[in-house]
Amino acid sequence: MMRQKSDNAHRAKWATASGWIGSTLEYYDFFVYAQAAALIFPQIFFPAGNTRLAIIASLATYGVGYVARPIGAFVLGHLGDTHGRKPVLLLCMLLMGLSTTAVGFLPTYQHVGILAPILLVTLRLVQGFAVAGEITGASSMILEHAPFGRRGYFASFALQGVQTGQILAAAVFLPLEYYMPHDTFVAWGWRIPFLLSVVVLIAGYIIRREVSESPVFTLETQLGELPRSPIVEAFRSSWRGIVRCACVALANVVAVVATIFGAAYAVQPSYGVGFHASVFLIIPVVGNILAVLVIPFVGSLSDKIGRRLPIAVGSLGAGLLSFAYLYAISIHNVPLAIVMSMLMWGFVYQGFNAVFPSFMPEQFPTRTRVSAMAIGQNIGTTITALLPALFATVAPPGSSHVPLTVGAITFGVTVIAAIAALSARETSRVRMEDLGDPDARPV
Repeated sequence: MMRQKSDNAHRAKWATASGWIGSTLEYYDFFVYAQAAALIFPQIFFPAGNTRLAIIASLATYGVGYVARPIGAFVLGHLGDTHGRKPVLLLCMLLMGLSTTAVGFLPTYQHVGILAPILLVTLRLVQGFAVAGEITGASSMILEHAPFGRRGYFASFALQGVQTGQILAAAVFLPLEYYMPHDTFVAWGWRIPFLLSVVVLIAGYIIRREVSESPVFTLETQLGELPRSPIVEAFRSSWRGIVRCACVALANVVAVVATIFGAAYAVQPSYGVGFHASVFLIIPVVGNILAVLVIPFVGSLSDKIGRRLPIAVGSLGAGLLSFAYLYAISIHNVPLAIVMSMLMWGFVYQGFNAVFPSFMPEQFPTRTRVSAMAIGQNIGTTITALLPALFATVAPPGSSHVPLTVGAITFGVTVIAAIAALSARETSRVRMEDLGDPDARPV
């Protein structure tokens, strides 16, 4: 008995470590693109002469990656529930690494004209397809290995990996932007972070292939209880949970404001704020460093007080702080912007960010968990990913009310997320085998 407990604990820790490292590496790829879309792509992949249109178009290509996520959710979710969590995670890593590396080889608009943004959008679609299965697969894998009463703590490491990936993405851009002459950075220096994805791909594959398959999925395979069509079954039996997860995922609007629109607003010359790119890159790095420290504590807290309250408080609090964060940027106050980023993004937002990797998969049974969570979570994040282009449209360069306009939209979206979280039943103390059963009672 003692040896079995020790083996289970070892597998849980290894699954958590592989999920953390895999998420770190894969989201490094994803956010390298996000940084480039805000800082450099408007100048090199779109026609010169209309800076407003170039910014909107570049931010829209960031959103396009999320358009592919619902498609990826259907395909990868089906594979995860019928063939296992591990094969899906390996496939996600392969697609993400290859597509990100390929961006580093793309010709610019100056060389091939309209073909440049077409190729860029195509690769972003592949990225979006691949990332659709990452958090869902990693969260489910960790959750299904975790001991009872500790699922929130262990699952939170999937998102700690995401924040670490963002740190690496910004940290790679930072020295390049700071030390390279600007013309050199625009000409070819921006390609280096994308080409480094080859290393990411090799390291991630080696780590991911060593983790064992989820024990509850293995048990269902042995019992012959795998669903033929988990997506159909998920919509038939868990459609309310899917809608709820989609609404909760709208809290991702805070991440969009912090890392995408905030960067464009601060750095792009047409907005006139005048942050240097290397200075602004420090802001998400500092915020994410704090987030990495906070996430495990919030995940553990959710095991004690439940999942719903941290998500609701984190979403609403971060939505309110978005006003102050954007205001700090608008007055070109670097210290205040850093402080607001740390409060909004690094601390308060983690109430949502640290807890949704346990909250969402706990809404569904093992048979349809990956499919149902993938569909709900990716629909919600797709909607928020389209918001940077909307922000740039309703609060364009020259507007005097950018913080108020964008902050109001952000807070309104987080209200929806908080209400959705509070409408769910509490699952933190429901046993693994009873998750997805609406009549199950906490232990």
